[in-house]
Amino acid sequence: MAKTNIVEDFMLGGISAAVSKTAAAPIERIKLLLQNQGENAAITKPYTGIMDCVRRVPAEQGILSFWRGNLSNVLRYFPTQALNFAFKDLYKQWFSVKRSEGFWKCLLGNVASGGLAGATSLLVVYPLDFARTRLAVDVGNNPESREFKGTVDCIMKTAKSKGWVGKGGVYNGFAVSCVGIIFYRGAYFGIYDTVSGNDFMKGANFWMKFALGYSVTVAAGLISYPLDTIRRRMMMTSGSANVKYSSSIDCARQIIAKEGVNSMFKGAGSNVLRGLCGALVLVGFDYFKGWYIDFKKENM
Repeated sequence: MAKTNIVEDFMLGGISAAVSKTAAAPIERIKLLLQNQGENAAITKPYTGIMDCVRRVPAEQGILSFWRGNLSNVLRYFPTQALNFAFKDLYKQWFSVKRSEGFWKCLLGNVASGGLAGATSLLVVYPLDFARTRLAVDVGNNPESREFKGTVDCIMKTAKSKGWVGKGGVYNGFAVSCVGIIFYRGAYFGIYDTVSGNDFMKGANFWMKFALGYSVTVAAGLISYPLDTIRRRMMMTSGSANVKYSSSIDCARQIIAKEGVNSMFKGAGSNVLRGLCGALVLVGFDYFKGWYIDFKKENM
């Protein structure tokens, strides 16, 4: 049977991810605005929820602003997802446990390979993730009123001001991001691979795979959401003259003290909708990979 190598997995995973993220860009920007508006002084009137964002963003910034930062998101997400899928299979060679050896051993092996794949890829693409967050929360209605001109300007301006690593630098919040991505990717890949390998999923149709992918994406997103809030709040303070948060723990403490525990889950509702995108990536990758393998077999 024809198999794919790491380069082919990189390309297949990246293409499916880039398409789905572009389609879901408006939902993701709403999520980022709700989640991080507390760190943006330019947002003088806070957004009250998803529908308030849907109404105000096009009225105040134009309909195309829903895709603000989407270029950096695609640039980020293409290698992120591609590296996740590629390294996941590489790490599975080290941690893979057959389903016949027990459900929990199989699950832990898949969680370990998925989590390590996510952490490895994050190290490479973190500056793009940082730029995506900052550009999405920039609410200026014209280029002159925005903080950054684009992806490169955002990264380089911050690096010049506060450096690449350390408090206030481009990689500010990287440690908690690694913890969060291990939780997220571990659940994302671990649960999906474990459940999809069960007998009842063999020969499953598109909708069964989609339902599984969507459930896994939502569950993984909610589990890691507080950590995602902390890391993005830390990103929002990068480049500023004064260091607002001394650590991720200090960030969490200040957010809860000033805004309440619920603020750790701001934007979680739109994140659930965004999970549709993640489900399409998982299922789309499986189908696209199957088609590609058939194509290789016919042309070898």
